[in-house]
Amino acid sequence: QTTHVAPCGGRIHAAAVRLLISGIAVFLAVATIPGLEADSFGAGVAAVLVLTVLNLLLRPILMILTLPLIVLSLGLFLVVLNALLLELTAYVVKGFTVTGFWPAVGGALVISIVSSFLNFLTGDYRQVEIRAAEPRQPKIINPPE
Repeated sequence: QTTHVAPCGGRIHAAAVRLLISGIAVFLAVATIPGLEADSFGAGVAAVLVLTVLNLLLRPILMILTLPLIVLSLGLFLVVLNALLLELTAYVVKGFTVTGFWPAVGGALVISIVSSFLNFLTGDYRQVEIRAAEPRQPKIINPPE
């Protein structure tokens, strides 16, 4: 029986899938939420890349810093955090605009819901091989004399 091992343990494939999911979510948010606009396809792609990098680098730090607010709001502050990251993305990417806080909140909600749904659909269902260990003989501590 031969098995195929993916290069880098499949991490590149997983990252590409996550980037594609983020792209679909951002473009769906731009298409459905008034106040989110991308002037061109390139601006939309740039927004996806910048938002992905911000989520990778900045979001964990912000989550630690705002943990009390997240707990007190029962997680609802995460939507505000995502909206702020979306506004920061619009600030960084020329041609991607967010016209206010509420469109950012709406966009963050759409991106979160679509990303969660698509991540659920494309979940990692790799089979894990479980090997039974050979039973060991018990070690006799006090052998009979």
